[in-house]
Amino acid sequence: MAGPTAAAHQAVAAAGALDFSTAGQVTVIGLCALTAYLAHLALAVFNDGVRPFLLDFLHGRTTRSATGAVSFGLSAGFVFGLGAPMALSSGVLNPWLVFLPTDLLGILAPKKWLAPVLGGAWGAVVVFGLRGANEAAHELPVDFLTAMQQMSTPILYLFTLFPVLAVSKQFGRLPGAVAGVVELALVVVTMKLWPKVFAGAPAMAAGVLLLIGFSVAKDLRQRRGDRARAADERALAADHRALASEAGAPAQVAPAEAPAAQAEDRPATTEARAATTQARAADQRPPVPDDDPMVSLFSASAARLRRHLPLFMLLGGGVCLLAQLHIFGGGEATSFLIAKGRSVEAAQVDFYRAFGFLPLIATTALASGAYGIAGFTFVYPIGYLLPSPWWALVCGALVFAVEVLALSGIGRVLGGLPSVRDCSEQLRGAIGATLQLALLFGSLLAAQAMGGGLGILLVGGLYLLNEAMGRVVVRTAAGPAAVVVGGVLLNVLYWLDLFTPLTS
Repeated sequence: MAGPTAAAHQAVAAAGALDFSTAGQVTVIGLCALTAYLAHLALAVFNDGVRPFLLDFLHGRTTRSATGAVSFGLSAGFVFGLGAPMALSSGVLNPWLVFLPTDLLGILAPKKWLAPVLGGAWGAVVVFGLRGANEAAHELPVDFLTAMQQMSTPILYLFTLFPVLAVSKQFGRLPGAVAGVVELALVVVTMKLWPKVFAGAPAMAAGVLLLIGFSVAKDLRQRRGDRARAADERALAADHRALASEAGAPAQVAPAEAPAAQAEDRPATTEARAATTQARAADQRPPVPDDDPMVSLFSASAARLRRHLPLFMLLGGGVCLLAQLHIFGGGEATSFLIAKGRSVEAAQVDFYRAFGFLPLIATTALASGAYGIAGFTFVYPIGYLLPSPWWALVCGALVFAVEVLALSGIGRVLGGLPSVRDCSEQLRGAIGATLQLALLFGSLLAAQAMGGGLGILLVGGLYLLNEAMGRVVVRTAAGPAAVVVGGVLLNVLYWLDLFTPLTS
């Protein structure tokens, strides 16, 4: 299941080499240039939190510098606290390191031609600079980058539980317990019968299917209940009119209905009364206003994105190609899976994760007129599985074309599925909660590996200090950032002859 190139990927992961081929270097630099250009045009950004602010920028209500300040504030912690440490420890690039800086550079660039130049320069820093930093870090007496590989196990296995958390929060304890038991049983069975398969992948699949099943079942029950109530109301109204007609009294109808009611010489049959009631109800429905500001905004945003469809197709092909080269992982768990050559399992993880962010990306794109750099992120798993770079370019372009053209329809569908929208929100929250715990636990394991008790004291202390100071670094990135800072401090203590590195 690890694929034909698993040995090569595992060797790269073990060394954390970040040694890219010429094709990989060109792809990263070119893609960074393109994403910075799209950010400059306010057509696409990676950070979901920045996208809503682009609407004010497009309408001239804010400046580039102000929008850039928002992007920096929302992205800096993820770039230096999560993106860089994850790339250095796994040997695989990630979207926080590659795309968040190009958001900022593209937004701040004062000229259109300068944005791709700055983005390409950042891509060069990534492919050439990280390798030097990686080699220098591995030469230190305290090799904290190798120690950071201890984070992989907590991330991979605790991440498996995010569907259980989502089910519990949305549907309660009993369904959550059922999902937990099912996932645990699948993990144990997979480890016993298929030891070469990542045990969390089948468990995550079952958990996500249970969540979707519970959501669809709830929506169907709600629709049946709504139809039953509507039928009861129609029947009750028809009975009232029939009784009033038989008693010789005028039926209580709206003024617009009075002429029709007076024209009835005899009681109508049940079928006729029902048909008449439905027709009158349809006539009395308030018309949908054509000048609804939200409808107009969504339509204008979707049309704006469709006008730039060739650029988005180029973007989709580039992102899919980057994933196909197996030098990039779309998330924390998938970075380590790609590094270990487990492309199939990585595709499963990112496929399930995409459902948690699809409604958010769709609604913010329709509201702001700016799409996501990775779209709905389905290009990640597709790229992992494709055998050829040319297939990746073609398939990525087609996927983005379908997504952009279908954006309005997706927005309408999501509007009629409240439980599915809720489960998407719960998935995002559950993913964040599981990763926060996994990264914290993994960071403490890395601290133990590089410095024993003193390492735990430094890393745990830095994490707690960040909490006490109001989370200067976002909680998700605080653990890996603390490992890097703690590793530097341990090396300083070694040079001062105050610390002796642990023997391997």
